[in-house]
Amino acid sequence: MKRNLTTIVIGALLLIIFALLLFVFQVRQSEVAVVTTFSKPTRMAGPGPHWKWPWPIQKVYKFDQRVQNFEDKYTEGLTSDSYNLMTTVYVGWSITEPNTFYQKFPGGSITAAEQSLENLLRDRKNAVVGKHPLADFVSADGTKLDEIESNILASVQSQLQTNNYGLKIEFLGIKKIGLPEPVTESVFARMKSDRNVLISKSQNEGEAEAQNIRSAADRKANEMLANADAEATRIKSLGEAAALQSQIVFQQNPQLAGFLLRLTALEQSLKERSTLIFDQHVPPFDLFGGFSTNPITK
Repeated sequence: MKRNLTTIVIGALLLIIFALLLFVFQVRQSEVAVVTTFSKPTRMAGPGPHWKWPWPIQKVYKFDQRVQNFEDKYTEGLTSDSYNLMTTVYVGWSITEPNTFYQKFPGGSITAAEQSLENLLRDRKNAVVGKHPLADFVSADGTKLDEIESNILASVQSQLQTNNYGLKIEFLGIKKIGLPEPVTESVFARMKSDRNVLISKSQNEGEAEAQNIRSAADRKANEMLANADAEATRIKSLGEAAALQSQIVFQQNPQLAGFLLRLTALEQSLKERSTLIFDQHVPPFDLFGGFSTNPITK
C-alpha cells in the first residue's frame, strides 16, 4: 500500500513538472521573449515566468537585449583622391524591437542579422570613404577619423530605420586602416613632401618674425640714441650758456673768480673725513692764512 502511494506521489510530481515545462517559460533579466501562435508573433514577454500553450500551438523565441559586438571584414575602398584604402570597422548593436527583428530575420537569427549588417556596413563605409581624401585618414597634421566614424554611424543608422531592422547601432569605430603595398611608398613620399613644405613654411615664418623683431629693436635703439643725443645737446647748450654767464662775471672781477675756484677746490678736498697737512702759502690752502687786504670789487 505504501509503495503504491509513493509511486502515485512521484508520478504526480513528474506530471506537474512536465506540465510546467509545457505551459510555463522563464525569461532572464537580460532577455526579452517573443511568443508566436502558429508561427505568428502574438505577444512579448519581459523578465520572469510566463504561461504559454505547448508546441505546436505556441513557441517562445528569446533575444538577448545586451549589446552585441561585431566586426566587419577587412575591405578595400577608393578615397576621393583615387587611393585604395583598406579598413575594418567594429560596431556594438542591440535589439530594440523584438517583434520586428523576429519577422525581419527568420526565427530571429543573430547570424543572419550580422550578415545583413555586414553588407550594409560595407556599403555605407565605402560611400563615406569615397567622400574623403587619403589625408583625412593618414596625415602628419592630424586626421578626421572622428568625423568619418560619425558619418558612417549616421548613414548606417538611417538605413536601419528606413529598412526597419528592429535594431540600432550603439557605437561604431574604425579599428584598422591599411594601404596596399604599391600605394604605401607613394603615400609616404607625399607625406614626406608635405612635411618638408611645412618645415620650410615654419622656417620662413620664423625668419620673417626674427627680422621684424630685429627691425623693431633697431628702430627703438636709433630712437633712444637720437633722444639721448638731443638731450645731451640741450644739456651742453645749457652748460655752455651758464659757463658763458660765469665767464662774463669772472672777467669783470678776476679776484672773485680766483677766490671761488680756490673755495671749490678746498671744498672738494674736505668732502670726506681726512687729516690734511698743507702749506698755507699754496692755493687753495692759502685761504686759511687770511683774506687778501685788497677789496673785492663788484
